Amino acid sequence: MREVLDELLRWWRSDEPAGLATVVATFRSAPRAPGAAMLVGPRGAVSGSVSGGCVEGAVYELATEVIAAGKPALARYGVSDDDAFAVGLTCGGVIDVFVQRIDRTSWPWLDEVAAAVHEGRPVAIATVIEHPDAERLGATLLVWPETTEGGLGSRRIDDAVADDARGLLAAGRSATLEYGPQGQRRGEGMRVFVNSFAPRPRMLVFGAIDFAAAVARVGSFLGYRVTVCDARPIFATPQRFPAADEVVVDWPHRYLAGEATAGRLDQRTVVAVLTHDPKFDVPVLEVALRMELAYVGAMGSRRTHDDRLDRLREAGLTEGELARLSSPIGLDLGARTPEETAVSIAAEIIALRWGGRGERLSAMDGAIHHTHSAARA
Repeated sequence: MREVLDELLRWWRSDEPAGLATVVATFRSAPRAPGAAMLVGPRGAVSGSVSGGCVEGAVYELATEVIAAGKPALARYGVSDDDAFAVGLTCGGVIDVFVQRIDRTSWPWLDEVAAAVHEGRPVAIATVIEHPDAERLGATLLVWPETTEGGLGSRRIDDAVADDARGLLAAGRSATLEYGPQGQRRGEGMRVFVNSFAPRPRMLVFGAIDFAAAVARVGSFLGYRVTVCDARPIFATPQRFPAADEVVVDWPHRYLAGEATAGRLDQRTVVAVLTHDPKFDVPVLEVALRMELAYVGAMGSRRTHDDRLDRLREAGLTEGELARLSSPIGLDLGARTPEETAVSIAAEIIALRWGGRGERLSAMDGAIHHTHSAARA
């Protein structure tokens, strides 16, 4: 929903109802992840997407019906062998889409949620998308790290969903959860979609070089909050890194340790060390490899890599910790320019996140999309 939030808020403030269609579950090779949204507003205006174009026409028709009737609906779209020309996904995947009417009465707290998202404060929206009692459909619970607002029908349900939603929020994931009709954890019959709005994951780029500028641009494009850090003030300037959210002048290892102590890093954080200088990169890698981060990569030749490993072993790092290091950094794309190298680094980050192998899809069989992130050592 993040991609349509501003448009939704504008219509909400104008007191014009809209239909919000959200992907709540995917199966097989679905094109968009849970949380992807399409908005149908006044006078037929449309923004966002739930499938990249495959089923948007059908979702549009359903959304207009939901706006008129005020009753939410859950629909499944896919391709079947016996009905291949019906509305469906040409990729062969299946998606569940929940469509609901959004207005000031149904979502009185939209202003509050939008402010939190824009300010980077974590919040999740838990919505009942399936229940034996049709009157429960569309019920919502706002889940903050410490409090909740709204309700899903009972205190028992709210407590169970809030606990699970906070776990998803901490991981930056959106997902559909299943319970018994009264919130029983081992039951079935009630499905709740938790749409998590965690702050953007962080990308820390150490080394104020031309490659860092390209990595910052790609990182920003991928949705990371990018920080470029270097101890040399003459190189670490905002003018040289316009795509970065912040440029910091500090020793890399000191800055990284300080951010960790302040609680501003998590398991989604990625680190790219591009310094090429052991007095910078060895200390910061010593700190980074002892943390549970999503990715730690370091630029350099194989000779540099071998020397770096020797220095890190002398610093006391274990083989398990060293195994977390992606070095030489990036995938083998034959990259030469800073921009090509940045794509190589981004490709490795994406592959590690989703469990991809970095091979040519044309040379592979099986699913294109991976549904679960890969576990790191």
